[in-house]
Amino acid sequence: MILKKLTSLLFFIIPFYCLSDSARPWQMNFQDPATPVMEGIINFHNHIMFFLIMVVIFVSWMLFRCLFYFSENMQNVPQKWTHSTFLEIVWTLIPALILMAIAIPSFALLFSMDEIIDPAITLKVLGNQWFWKYEYSDYSSLDNFESLSFDSYMIPEEDLVKGGLRLLEVDNRLVLPVNTHVRVLVTSADVLHSWAIPSFGIKIDACPGRLNQTSLFIKREGIFYGQCSEICGVNHGFMPIVVEAVNLDKYINWIANKLEA
Repeated sequence: MILKKLTSLLFFIIPFYCLSDSARPWQMNFQDPATPVMEGIINFHNHIMFFLIMVVIFVSWMLFRCLFYFSENMQNVPQKWTHSTFLEIVWTLIPALILMAIAIPSFALLFSMDEIIDPAITLKVLGNQWFWKYEYSDYSSLDNFESLSFDSYMIPEEDLVKGGLRLLEVDNRLVLPVNTHVRVLVTSADVLHSWAIPSFGIKIDACPGRLNQTSLFIKREGIFYGQCSEICGVNHGFMPIVVEAVNLDKYINWIANKLEA
């Protein structure tokens, strides 16, 4: 009986951890990257972490020496320097070199985040209180020639299927193809929102009267979760984002079914 219950539990837990990219309890590190931009962010984080650790070690060592060797009990008398050209050069040059080592890779990353490379798909994202509206402006229905669009609301907890993620599931997922350049246009119909998906390395503000844009290139299939990351009112915490990345054939079939519906 116990084995049967454990098997049933694993049946729902394993797909969650293997197929979805969402925040997990007590998670301290980044989510697995799904775009080149997020891979660059993680690599840049690891790059600057080396310098941060070295600075912390050096400052801690200096503080320890000052507190230990020049305490009241030790009664050591420190040297009195009024001028040192060598020290002034050292404590100016070393921080400058560290800042350059951090800044130069960051410029390349910032440039890649703003670059829009020959997009095959244009996606419009409209933030509302308190749901998201998506529009595929490249496709239109043959009946009324309107662009494919739909609203995406959070599924209430009482309506979740077993294994669903609380506060993260939506009634209409955003579907995008992998290995395809996508341009994302983001704006808002009312107040400030922010369209953020950690696995994509994306957090772009949705501002009323302003059109912001970014690009996507998803490298692997999966289900990716995000949330509105700008306080937008009483239901700010109930605006999840779910992106399902599929291969191109599945994406074409999904578009065709949506247009026929």
